[in-house]
Parts: sequence; C-alpha cells; structure tokens
Amino acid sequence: MSLDAPTRADAAAPRAARPPDRLPDGFRVALRPDVRRLDGGRLLVGGSPMRAMRLSPAALAVLGDGGFVVTDDRSAALAASLLRADVAEPVLDPAPVAADLLTVVLPVRDRCDQLDRALGALGRACRVLVVDDASRDPAAVAAVARRHGVEVLALAVNVGPGGARNAGLAHVRTPYVALVDCDVTVGTDLLLRLARHLLDPTVALVGPRVVGRARSTRARWWESYDEVASSLGLGTRGGVVRPGAAVGWLPAACLVGRVADLGEGFEPGLRVAEDVDLVWRLDAAGRTVRYDAGEQVDHDARATVRGWLGRKVLYGTGGALLAQRHGDRGAPAVLSPELALAAAALLLRRRWSAPVAALAVARGAHALATTLPEAPERPRLAAGLTARGLGWAVRQETGLLLRHWWPLTVVGVALSRDVRRAVVSALVVDLVVGVREHPRADPRLLLLGRRLDDLAYGTGLWLGALRARSPRCLLPRSPRSPRSRR
Repeated sequence: MSLDAPTRADAAAPRAARPPDRLPDGFRVALRPDVRRLDGGRLLVGGSPMRAMRLSPAALAVLGDGGFVVTDDRSAALAASLLRADVAEPVLDPAPVAADLLTVVLPVRDRCDQLDRALGALGRACRVLVVDDASRDPAAVAAVARRHGVEVLALAVNVGPGGARNAGLAHVRTPYVALVDCDVTVGTDLLLRLARHLLDPTVALVGPRVVGRARSTRARWWESYDEVASSLGLGTRGGVVRPGAAVGWLPAACLVGRVADLGEGFEPGLRVAEDVDLVWRLDAAGRTVRYDAGEQVDHDARATVRGWLGRKVLYGTGGALLAQRHGDRGAPAVLSPELALAAAALLLRRRWSAPVAALAVARGAHALATTLPEAPERPRLAAGLTARGLGWAVRQETGLLLRHWWPLTVVGVALSRDVRRAVVSALVVDLVVGVREHPRADPRLLLLGRRLDDLAYGTGLWLGALRARSPRCLLPRSPRSPRSRR
C-alpha cells in the first residue's frame, strides 16, 4: 500500500494533546543505586551532571528508604524533581504499552537488503510506515515493503534522513512513534517496552543502547571495533539525556517518542547532527529525554573502511552546526580553571606537576564546599567530588589533545618536548579508559580503532569550523554551579 507525500493540510492535522505534566498516581520511582545519601539521608549526591540536593522533612518522609509510589500532588512533585535531577529512575510497569498506541516510521533510500532484514525483525504487531526518500529504484523498495505487508510513503525529492522521518511523522495518528533506521534490527516488543517511559508525561523521547553488528561472513577489523566500541554506543549507564551529562545526546537510529512533544520533528535543514539538535531542543523546552541502557538494538557496521571513516568525519562536521544553533552547550570539554590546570600538570609529568595539581585541587575543593548544602560530611564530600572531577578533567584534556585538537597537537609535538610528553600521557590514559570501558576488546584493536576514530572525527570538526568561519565548536566552557535544592 502506498501513500501520497504529506500536504500542508496533512502536516497541520490535529494530533492527540500532550497530557498534563503531573505524574499519575501509581507511578513508582526509586533512587539510583549510585546516589549517595548523607546527613541522615537528607542530602542526596549523584546524578549527571552530579549535584547535591537537600530534602525537606516532608520530602524525606515521602522518600523513605529510597523508593515510593506517587499518591498525591506532593509525592508527584518530589518524584518529578528527583527524576529530572537524574538521582532517581522510574520503576517501569512490567507490561509493555499496547501495540495500537505506537506507529513505526522507517526511512530508507535503496538499501533493500537492510530494509528486508529490518522489517522482518519488526513483524506486524504495530503499524509500520516505510518512507522512501527518493530511492534510485523505488520499485524495489516498494516490493520489499509489499512482501512484509507495510505501507510506503514515496518522496519525489531526497530530503535526507531527518526530512524523511518528518514526512512519516506527519502521517502518524497514534500518540507514540518509533523512529527506526533501515540498518537497525529491533523487534516491536522492545519498542513497546521503551514506550513505557512515556507514561511519565514529562518524557518526550527515549532511546535504547545501540550496538554495532558486523554483517560480513568474517568481520573485518573496523567491524570488530564497531561491535565493541561503536560511536552510537553510549555506555551502560542509563538516565536523563542533556548537554553536559554522562549521555548528552541520542542517535536517531532508534528512538521512541511522544508525537505531541515532537512537533514537526527534526530541523529540515540538517543532514547531520539532527538527532543531537532535536534532543537539545526538547531539553531546552523543559521536556525530558531518557536513555535506557537496559534495552539493546543492533546497528549494522559499515561494510568498508572508507565508509566507516567517512561517517566519523561527517559526525564531526555537525559540531559547528550545533555550536551555531546551541552555543556552548556542545563544547568539547567542560573544565573549571582549577581542574584544567591540575589535569594539564598531571599530563605534563614534570617535577612540579604533583604539587601544582594538589594546590589546584585544594583550591577547587574549598570553592566547591562553599556551594554545597550544609552537612557534617561537607568537607570530605567536597574533596571526594573534586578528586573525581580531576579524573574527569584528565580524560577531557586527553580527548582534546587526541581528538578535538589533533591538528594543533601535531604541530605542538614537532615543536615542544612538553607537548610530546603530554601526548604520551594522553595515549596511556586513553588506552586505560578504553580497556576499562570495553574489557572484551583486544587492546591493540582499541588502540588502532580509537586513533583512527579520533583523527576522522577531529578532521570533520575542523572542517565544520572552517566552513562556519567560527572556532566555537572547538572551545571548552566552564561548568555551572552544581548546587540544587528542594
């Protein structure tokens, strides 16, 4: 079955209204396992970005031992605050969302083999709409869709993946939509489980963990690297997605969203970073975006090394576009002056490095202590958080040297012994972090893959900056105050 491209009237057709933001009675929340409770449980420390929250006596009574059920306005407000701060997580209902509440939109341009595999995995539990983005052989795409009994919306002009998703979104009449790329293998049951997050009326979008999958008979080295360290893989820690958090974006390869919140969808002019832009616009509008690391989908690894590297370069070019639209929210690093100095001293490994780093950390801990809520553990907490921040600063400066600023690093290596020393330190740090995050991977594969990944992404980042005639996407920013109270 084929559909016509959406007209202006189609796009403006009324949709289900967004529900009130109050969490419904019966909704369950629980503190995250990595959140610390201090000062008799009244002070919560955790989240991403990390923050400290002091609970009022009434809120402490509702929270109890760390989990509770929404029963009234007070408990609903507390649950919403804890969820938004990422110190709590929803306890999802075991039953998935009903299939008739979800439509799957699948954009494609040719790639009939991948489309056939994707549709076979989805099955027929939900309505599926294939958006043919002006394929060179539209008849072949239509034949695959017909074989699986799904609808096709054929576009006469190629508009890119974001535009194709928007065209499909205009034909969705269910309250929820799943956006699935043709190179992703996912079952409808998983999409319906993800949709449970939308029972929180503040959640607009949720995504699963995306894992690379080699389709070759014998995986080549870059395919093996993608299986353990895909650029789309965002780690094993789920939670709220926002700039500056542990997970700052979601790939559009697989998303489930509330139609009423998505509006007209992706920015039509963007053919790269359109997914990051959507997530950040939703966050700026006060909507919540979540990453569910417990649900996993497969994403086809690139079949050629040229295609693999080319995709990294393309991702990099999106940095300048995001800087134009969102300012410093997409900065390559977030560093306070004290921790930036301490991290640089440690990477340089000079005689004075340890005392300089210690002084910088002491100053940073003192400054942090003045922003934390009153508690007997405040000095020790400030010291621990600052030490943790130093480790993160070292990792960020490692990324700047090896990834974002690598053209400057090459020049510096040729001119300065200190830069060479810092680069060696950064390489060791990067390899240790890579092995820790991907223990199944061969360290040699990680070393090769991460270096090429960084070189390609950094190349794209600089190309984007040159085209935009602005270095904004290359510049770090200072963090905001971590203080938050309830």
